[in-house]
Amino acid sequence: MTNKELADLMFPNVTKTIEDYEKEYPERNLPEGAVVSRYAPSPTGFVHMGNMLSCFIENKLPQQTKGVFYLRIEDTDQKREVESGIENIVNAINMLGLTYHEGVMGTDVQKGDYGPYIQSHRKEIYDTFAKYLIENGMAYPCFCNAEELEATREKQKNTKARIGYYGQYAKCRNIDNEERARRIKEGQPYTIRLKSTGNYNRKIVFKDLVKGKVSFPENDQDMVLIKSDGIPVYHFAHVVDDHLMRTTHVLRGEDWLSSVPVHIELFQKFGFKLPQYAHLGLIMIIDSNGVKRKISKRKDQDFTVESFHRRGFPTVALQEYLMTIANSNFEGWRMANPDKSLDEFEFSFSKVGSCPLFDTAKLINISKNCISKMKASDLYDNLLNWANEYDKDFYDVLVKDKDLSIAVLNIEREQKKPRKDYACYSDIKTHTWYMFEEYFGTYEKQYEWSNINDINEIKLILNDYIDNYYSAEDDKDTWFDKMKQLSKKYGYAESIKEYKESPDNFKGNITDIATVIRVAVTTRSMTPDLYEILKILGKDKIKERIQLL
Repeated sequence: MTNKELADLMFPNVTKTIEDYEKEYPERNLPEGAVVSRYAPSPTGFVHMGNMLSCFIENKLPQQTKGVFYLRIEDTDQKREVESGIENIVNAINMLGLTYHEGVMGTDVQKGDYGPYIQSHRKEIYDTFAKYLIENGMAYPCFCNAEELEATREKQKNTKARIGYYGQYAKCRNIDNEERARRIKEGQPYTIRLKSTGNYNRKIVFKDLVKGKVSFPENDQDMVLIKSDGIPVYHFAHVVDDHLMRTTHVLRGEDWLSSVPVHIELFQKFGFKLPQYAHLGLIMIIDSNGVKRKISKRKDQDFTVESFHRRGFPTVALQEYLMTIANSNFEGWRMANPDKSLDEFEFSFSKVGSCPLFDTAKLINISKNCISKMKASDLYDNLLNWANEYDKDFYDVLVKDKDLSIAVLNIEREQKKPRKDYACYSDIKTHTWYMFEEYFGTYEKQYEWSNINDINEIKLILNDYIDNYYSAEDDKDTWFDKMKQLSKKYGYAESIKEYKESPDNFKGNITDIATVIRVAVTTRSMTPDLYEILKILGKDKIKERIQLL
């Protein structure tokens, strides 16, 4: 029996050829040097920030080169697939503020001319390419069951041989086609294996865009290409898909680096051009046991994209942080170009570092900086979108009086060094609740009185202030002069300097008087600018709050 007859027996329903698919998926009409990259996750767990690092870079490269970025779902590991896995992936990309040109747009939606973009929808294509290998003697059916394979592994362990299916251990490699056909007709289950022509004693050298020149022994393993259930393994599907989709750059974790010899051999078997590989260091964390390890898509929910989105980290902050991981020169560029768009920074593989440690403190600092730079109206819109999804009560308060909300968010914002109180949108309610009557009237209040804590003196100062010193028409200088007068009236120094020079002559200083007013209207001893708070609240609300004491 010839190889072609065996291939026809194994794939009776395959009518297309590789040449047919070459015509169906032609080379892309793109400018010279344009990058075609893909994010190709498996829907087997949470989408964490480690996953998003490669996605972020894969999105950036086509932007710089007028190329194409697409989303492919690699769902060949169906035993580990989770419910809503595809939806979670699409949502994570959207949460990070990334866009892609083609691919999987939703669970049942795909866009583009190079699909299907879900591997489980591409069985006919994989079968065609596998049939080609069988026809040309480059692959064969393997009938070894799990017990036989385990026995081989044990033998290799005992003799200290390399583990794997190769050479003398490749039991089904040299079965003749008649015997193969007989077993197939009898219904014996089988996998399809690569018939490797590599030599483990020879080296291959290839250039990785991150690691530089890398050397490995040639692949001599007869790797499984298609499992007994007809589903391809990653190695085979990757080669077929990235060739037909005309991928130019493959980015993935460095844990896949040792697989490159297999992929090179498969590309060579088909005569396909090899894409450029970039193997990225895996983002690490320090877990609760103090152990440094890579982020787990099943365990580390606190590091998922959804988790950061739920807490209200702006997408621009997440992108900025990922870029600090992606390129070591980004932070220097950002310091030199504080107002430029992230799109203007040019990513370079030569600046990619090794395994980074996820630095939550740095993310928080970046996020505070990003929020502090937002115009109050933009911050309001962003906060509103977040609250509409995660805090409906706060959303209702914010939309009830838009002008008030924006005014609150604008306190100390229009100055050279704006305050950086908010690390994420979920912080804002905690820092501003006292500005909204809906919360001030219902929250249990704990007044943070300081040096002046006698309630009778407090009420005396407050009533005098609102009746005789407060005016909505005062500018800040006039307001401050009145605060000095009020301080002097009650035996407090008009300045800290004056108090320090003669502490025995005063009960305290102007900050003590200001703190009384601050605590009365906010309950807190530390707040943003008191003058702006009082101006927003107005006389009637200030008076109402004084009367609550």
